[in-house]
Order: sequence, then C-alpha cells, then structure tokens
Amino acid sequence: MSKAILISGCSTGIGLKTAEVLQARGYQVIASCRRENDIEKLKAGGLKHVIQLDVACSASIDSAIETTLSLCDGKLFALFNNAGFGQPGALEDVSREALRQQFETNVFGLHELTQKLIPTFLRQDDARVIQNSSILGFLGMSGRGAYCASKYALEGLTDVMRLELRNTPIKISLIEPGPILSNFRNNSLRVLKQNIDIENSRHRELYETAITRMETEGPAVPFTLPPEAVTKRVIRILESRNPKPRYYVTTPTYVLAAIKRLLPHRAFSSVVGKLEKV
Repeated sequence: MSKAILISGCSTGIGLKTAEVLQARGYQVIASCRRENDIEKLKAGGLKHVIQLDVACSASIDSAIETTLSLCDGKLFALFNNAGFGQPGALEDVSREALRQQFETNVFGLHELTQKLIPTFLRQDDARVIQNSSILGFLGMSGRGAYCASKYALEGLTDVMRLELRNTPIKISLIEPGPILSNFRNNSLRVLKQNIDIENSRHRELYETAITRMETEGPAVPFTLPPEAVTKRVIRILESRNPKPRYYVTTPTYVLAAIKRLLPHRAFSSVVGKLEKV
C-alpha cells in the first residue's frame, strides 16, 4: 500500500496543489475541506479521496479521523496541517470573539487533530507531522496581530511537541512561507469586512489601503511564489530520513529570518516598520 497522508484545507491554493502533486507522486492522499460543495469539486478534479473536515469543530475532527483511518487501514504516514485563515485588523479593533475564531482554526483545531492522531502515528515505523506556519510566525507586522499571535502559538506548540516526541517514530516540521499566490487574501478581506468596524476606527485609511491591496489580482507584493513552492518543501519533509525542524519558503522569509538572528530587537523592529511602508 502507498504511504497515506491527510491534508487539511484543500479547497484551493497550497492544500489543493499539494494534494494533486502527492497523488500523482503515488501517495494515498486523503484531501479534506470544510465545505461540502468543495468535496464534489475536488473529486471532479481528479482527487480520489476527499472528506469533510472543519478543524474548528471537534465532531468534524472525530468524523474525519474515523474516515481517514478506515481509508488507509489505520496506517497513516503523515498529516499536513494546512487549514487556516488570517484575521486582519489593528489589535485594538479585533474583538475577543474574532481573536477566538482565529485561534479556533489556526491553533486549537490543528492541535486537536494532531493530538488525536498521535496514537496512530506511534504505531507506525515512521511518521510525519507537517505544520504550515508563516513568515509571521517569527515576526510581527502591524494590522496582522491576530494572525501573528496564532502562528507564534503554533510555532511554540510545535517546538515543544518536537521535544516530547523525540525517540518516537514521529518527526514534526514547520514550513514558514512568505508571500504565496492563493485565495488567502480573499478570505482575509472577507473577515476584515465582517469583523472589523472600519468606519469607526482610527485606522480607517490604513484599512482602505489594505482593501485595495487585497483586491489586487495576482501577486500583491514582490517575491510572491506559486503554491508549488510550498509543495516542494512538503515532499522534502516526507521523503527525508531526518527532516529539518523548519523549512523557509520565498526570499523574504530567508532574508528576514537571517536579519532577525543578526540584529538586536530594536533594530529588527525598525527594519520591519520600514518594510510595512513599502
């Protein structure tokens, strides 16, 4: 039997491309998405196994795990935690409920899914857990505080889990993309308008500028790469005997990670502040 992998967030972008490439590469891909209507679309596109999974819902997680383990006869090799979204907005404008929604998907749901699959992975000879983080998992940027907080939390959880899983068959890695061409901006635009009181915010002009950027077709910033760039890192993690803890993607991620290691905190914050004005 080919190696089985469960991938969350496969309706578009990174998740969809990774599912397609891995299936063509011979993996038994169990692709998942939140909305029922996306399931038929993905099946029509050629993906063999597509299931419903809303990581913000415990019942959905339990059902998806049961279906997944049935499909692969309990021999699951890997999990790619890709599902997530970004809640834009100055932190003073982000309500407790909006912040909770951000963490429910990007942190709590991801953690629950991983936690409940660990017993299965421990029964394997070899296993992988891949966390899709972000460049904003190691640097903060204005207007992205909720998303940054969720990715910082993910990185902390992953680093500790890696320590706790040493001397087991499970190897866990983070992928830290920078700008990737996907529907991420469209989803961010939707929750910005839904959860932020733009008209009554002192950041109204900044939001209007951000909306213009998010409505831009194609790459909105330099060095944007297609989702295949992330898929290449996923393949490297799956097929390396001893995958690295972190994999950077895109030029900004490599450059800013290096600068952060070299500069004092205040100098690095100054660099990030200048980048925000570009």
